[in-house]
Amino acid sequence: MHFLDQAKIFVRSGAGGPGAVSFRREKFIEYGGPDGGNGGKGGDIVFEAVAGLNTLIDFRYTQHFRAPRGSGGSGSNRTGGGGDDLVIKVPVGTQVLSEDREEVLLDFTKVGQREVFFRGGDGGRGNASYKTSTNRTPRQHGTGWPSQEAYVWLRLKLLADVGLVGLPNAGKSTFINAVTNAQAKVAEYAFTTTRPQLGVVRHKQREFVVADIPGLIEGAADGAGIGDRFLGHIERCRVLLHLVDANDTDVAESYRIVREELEAYGAGLAEKPVVIGLNKIDMLDDELIDVMSKELADASGADVIPLSGASGVGVDWVLDQLLEAVGPAADSPVSDDGEEDAVEWSPI
Repeated sequence: MHFLDQAKIFVRSGAGGPGAVSFRREKFIEYGGPDGGNGGKGGDIVFEAVAGLNTLIDFRYTQHFRAPRGSGGSGSNRTGGGGDDLVIKVPVGTQVLSEDREEVLLDFTKVGQREVFFRGGDGGRGNASYKTSTNRTPRQHGTGWPSQEAYVWLRLKLLADVGLVGLPNAGKSTFINAVTNAQAKVAEYAFTTTRPQLGVVRHKQREFVVADIPGLIEGAADGAGIGDRFLGHIERCRVLLHLVDANDTDVAESYRIVREELEAYGAGLAEKPVVIGLNKIDMLDDELIDVMSKELADASGADVIPLSGASGVGVDWVLDQLLEAVGPAADSPVSDDGEEDAVEWSPI
């Protein structure tokens, strides 16, 4: 399954059905009169957040959604049938944005959340409703209220408890593979991670979700590298795990680059609680590990956890800190079978 986190779609609710112009004419009935029924209501456009989805790829192939209109009224004061509501199912974490992407219209943060986006038009009045003491044979009728339509953007922000950040090749994919069953791609070159990756950690009889995003480089906020478009997937995370490669020439500078990109992006990322890990220490001696840990601690002003995602050294220590930062257990957006789905990223 391909991963798509943005999609533009067209939605239109159903128009109301027209009212009827009809007159009662029956043999042996002395008085007739108007008996045209009202038109039926058009269908609503409804968005619903469902479990088991973590991509918007379906909206690449289906981009137009039109609810049916109401049926027209008929004689004998019969009201026309209403149009069925059109329910658009989206993953949890989806936002509905205006066409210019400046306004968030709907935000789905929990399974089962259901919102009416456009209401269908009401049906028009039949001529029976226009009858008065002075207008005994009205021939006017309502045509029904028109539909509502718009182009909107869908933007998916994955819901996770922990977000992984760091420079390319900081060992984020190795770490998420070590603590989850995510099976992220690992290689000896930059930007092996080209799409967000979700994994479920099970530690000390607790579960929490970790999101890995492509590495950031200096200037990512201005579009360098893959840019910062995937940072939206960690906006809702409770805590960030910032991994720094112990093999970098200047670990303090590596830390600074990522922090500056988080601050440039905004959305409160720089203010989130953070656990800092000095990764890939299996390739260094104890003396050098101590020196680099102190250098990184001085630059960040926080405690640093030496670890190795490849060998497992310090991983439990990191998970303990993440559990404490995540806080009380919360519902995690995972599939019904308890495992995350493998997805492949596709550009818009």
